Amino acid sequence: MKKVSLICLLGLLPLSAFAEGDDASLVLSVRRIGLELSQTQVRNANEYKNSPVSVLAADSQEFIKGVFDTALEYKKNRFQWDNTLFMEYGETKLKPEDGETTSSENADDILLSSNLEYECWEFSGFKFGPTVRAAYDTEFVTTGDAPRQNIVRANAGLSLFDNKVVKSLYLTGVYEYDFTYSDNKISKTAAEVGWRLEYEVRDGVKLSSNGYYREYLAYSSYEETDLERDLSAVARLDTNLWGDLTLGPYVQYRRARARGVDVYGSNFIVGISFNYITKFGLIK
Repeated sequence: MKKVSLICLLGLLPLSAFAEGDDASLVLSVRRIGLELSQTQVRNANEYKNSPVSVLAADSQEFIKGVFDTALEYKKNRFQWDNTLFMEYGETKLKPEDGETTSSENADDILLSSNLEYECWEFSGFKFGPTVRAAYDTEFVTTGDAPRQNIVRANAGLSLFDNKVVKSLYLTGVYEYDFTYSDNKISKTAAEVGWRLEYEVRDGVKLSSNGYYREYLAYSSYEETDLERDLSAVARLDTNLWGDLTLGPYVQYRRARARGVDVYGSNFIVGISFNYITKFGLIK
């Protein structure tokens, strides 16, 4: 709990740093609150049935999931501090005429993160400098016999950010403290590259993408469900319907390999996304 409290404290620090000057701004960005009608194709789910990463153990099927993605974006001088809360959940329940009701999670994630970036140089519309990141990654419920994922993560490295298209592109080292298994708490190190891109195709139409690739390098102890490699990528096309409401197609891909499995698990989703997207200027 101390580690989780530290993450929450880091996210609140910008609130104590508000300034009266014209160079400070605070924006509540509702990146996406919406529903997604999706069809998922999962491979090698049996090999990952005990994995705490629910998307690798899901069933291939059609489903609806809810998404909540907001960020408190604070800028002052050369600093940019984003504090985000991302949540998604999707579950399908099947009730045959003869037999027991079964349920399958298709999406389950809660990610609370705080990202601080500092501009050392600016060139061609890009800001470049060091970045530090802290996050708490968990889920709403457990998946089958697998425990609920609980990970505290810290990143440090370099970032391109605050460009018209490249909102964030970073390369960092990673330290993870994984207390998913209460009897085997594991410290891990990794290297990670991640991105968040936005491109306005035309007025009212925006293409966006975000994701990461993480390569694990060392572990304090062995757990067969721990990942060695992890790739997550999302691309979405949002078209304004009315006001701040948008509709458009999206694709989502997750591919990973666990230490105790010889094959990769993957989850490929295609669907239609209906969203509410807006921004509220709190300090300008």
